[in-house]
Parts: sequence; C-alpha cells; structure tokens
Amino acid sequence: MSNLTVTLIQQDLHWLDAMANHKHFEALITPLKGKTDLIILPEMFNTGFSMEPAPVAEDMDGPTMQWLSEQANRADAAITGSFTIQQGEHFYNRMVFMQPDGKFSYYDKRHLFRMGNEHHRYQGGGERLIVEYRGWRICPMVCYDLRFPVWSRNGYHDGHHDYDLLIFVANWPEPRRQHWLSLLKARAIENLSYVAGVNRLGTDGNNLDYSGDSTLFDAWGEVVTKADSEAGSFTQTLDLDALKKVRKQFPAHLDADKFEIKG
Repeated sequence: MSNLTVTLIQQDLHWLDAMANHKHFEALITPLKGKTDLIILPEMFNTGFSMEPAPVAEDMDGPTMQWLSEQANRADAAITGSFTIQQGEHFYNRMVFMQPDGKFSYYDKRHLFRMGNEHHRYQGGGERLIVEYRGWRICPMVCYDLRFPVWSRNGYHDGHHDYDLLIFVANWPEPRRQHWLSLLKARAIENLSYVAGVNRLGTDGNNLDYSGDSTLFDAWGEVVTKADSEAGSFTQTLDLDALKKVRKQFPAHLDADKFEIKG
C-alpha cells in the first residue's frame, strides 16, 4: 500500500473527565469508518494536561485502553494519542498506538516539560517506537519531544529510513504557537518525512489557552493540511511513492552525521 489516509482530530477537552472525552471523541470517530487509516488525538486526550496524575491515572487494562480498542475496531483504523498510565509507583505520559485488530504498542514521553513540573510528576521513557502499519513506518512522539531534534532524527539503515511519518501529539499553549509550527516544519524538512502535529483547543483547568494549529507537513516542509484554530476532523491521504521520490531527488540522509544517544 503506497497511500495512508490520516485524520487529525483537533478539539477542546473536558477537564479531568475521561468519560466525557470518550463520548465526545467517539461521536467524531464514528463517521470516519472506512474513510481513514489512522486517527490522531491530542496529548492527554482523556483528561487534559494534568500535573496531578494519581486521580486520573489508569492501568493498561483500564477504560481508556478498552475504549481505544473498541473505537479502532469499529472504525477499521488505528487510533493514537496519549494519556496517564500508572505502573507500580511511577506515572507515565504514554502514547498508545492501537490497531483495528486490538494489537497495540506504546511510547512513553521522554522529554518531560520542566516548566510545568512534569519531570517531578511523571517518569520519562527511554526508547523510541517505530510502528509498522499498512506498509508505513510511523514514529509517535509527545509534545515537548518536538524541541529535541536529535531524539527525532530519522536514521537510514540497510536502504530504508527509520520512519515515513513522524507524529507529535500535544497540549501546546497558544503563546508559543509559532514555535510549534516552526519546529514541526523543521522536523519534516530535516528528516525527509511527513510530520503530523495534533494539538488541543480551548482553555484548560490551569487557565492555559490553546490555539490548536494542528498541521500536517510533507518532506519539503509544505503544508498538506492545517486546522488553524478550528475544531474538527481533518483528513488527508499521504503518498509513500511521492515521499520516496523526494528522498531520491534530494538524498541529504546520505550525508547525515552518525551518532548514538546515551542515557
């Protein structure tokens, strides 16, 4: 399969109310059945960006995991987004990639937002995730990870790139909206990859405002689809053959520096 249809869902969130957010997103996902391959929800889509994890944390058998499995199966599409998971004494901002058959994988946010004290409340992850799905290689990441280009560098091994689509889900406040858009574009250009960023709208329980600006860029850094500050579902089909053509035409990856990430 050379094409992948991707849907960015940009919405306001009900503060600390998982059931209300499940219901709200379900109403938006249901009409997408048969029309998309991948649905992307914001960071902490079921609660908003809470720095009090204990009251909202779930386990990997909890209601949000069950909800994701049901929705992915009904829509015949993968669904991804992050929420708070507790394992033992630790809390994680975990991004789950749920496939229609119930198979899932996950990525724990590595770079924790110290300006919001996330690093005092959550445990950071240590491993990247590459998901192979419908002929595409997909790398999911979370919000503040966007500021760290080494972590998201697209490697090139044995004739193929690590990923074809890089995803960032976020609760990225409005005062730094230009950083969000500039960094997403840069990640697309430097990694010769499609990049999708999905942010939330509205005002959260901490009185932080969010402008959305969910955007999908191609490997040239051109906008494929952009939500601006509009609530809705934004669907676009990506072309893997076109991406490979760009990489062949401009093979900057062949001159990339070699390095290892430690710690």
